[in-house]
Amino acid sequence: MKKGWLVINSFVKHDKFYELYRMLLASAEKKGAVLELKTTTDLLFEVDNAFDSLEKPDFVLFWDKDIYLAGRLEHKGFKVYNSARAIEVCDNKILTAMALEQAGVRTPKTVVAPKTYEGTGYNNRLFLEKAEQILGYPMVVKEAYGSFGAQVYLVQNRQELYALVDRLHHKPFLMQEFIASSYGRDVRVNVVGGRVIASMLRYNENDFRSNITNGGSMGQIEITPAQARLAIDACNAIGLDFAGVDVLFGPDDEPIICEVNSNPHFKTTYECTGVDLSEHILEHVQSHA
Repeated sequence: MKKGWLVINSFVKHDKFYELYRMLLASAEKKGAVLELKTTTDLLFEVDNAFDSLEKPDFVLFWDKDIYLAGRLEHKGFKVYNSARAIEVCDNKILTAMALEQAGVRTPKTVVAPKTYEGTGYNNRLFLEKAEQILGYPMVVKEAYGSFGAQVYLVQNRQELYALVDRLHHKPFLMQEFIASSYGRDVRVNVVGGRVIASMLRYNENDFRSNITNGGSMGQIEITPAQARLAIDACNAIGLDFAGVDVLFGPDDEPIICEVNSNPHFKTTYECTGVDLSEHILEHVQSHA
């Protein structure tokens, strides 16, 4: 019987996250594994002697974005899923865009804002004029860090872009071309172990973002081989064992990667398709532990 840890954030207490934890714990029991819940505070140790006093599990299912802790666990020989590097890339939309581009995975045209600093901000707008020449309007602006579409914006002109950048202060962000043919809709493709397990259509008639949290709806869909291949390629490019991949519809319905999520919120996929992704994740992790 394999033994593992389910590592979760110590401070996030939302019910929607605990629903996922319960599903993962139930699937572990169903699959014959012992899965122990650990918070990031439970694993608070001095750096030099980290985790030496603990019995090492067969695997660590890391359901958080604390890349420092995940990296320290890996350094001590723990088998962590997803890896610290994969979580880091997915958590930062700039790193995601770079990893996908370098692997030849199609994404919207992207311009990364130059780095600035707290107290300085973006006090030179020349880079914004260059970005608008490349991308045009409308333009999608994404903060490097954010979840559930909350830090993603659609600007219609230079005035809106400047006002948004003023509000961002020193936060890192990127700018992308707006894929008008995918307004308010995309496909969430759930991949585990290099295979597509379940997919659903997400759509919102009142917002360019399709996120369910922002009022979007969901429906069943049979994805195309091209959509499946691109989602798998995106996971391989980042080094993910499992992920939720958001795929846009190009002008001729060709797939374009929007985002990749290392800790996908799969409860909505279960409600839409009846497929419990947690079972497939546990099977994959146990088979590789």
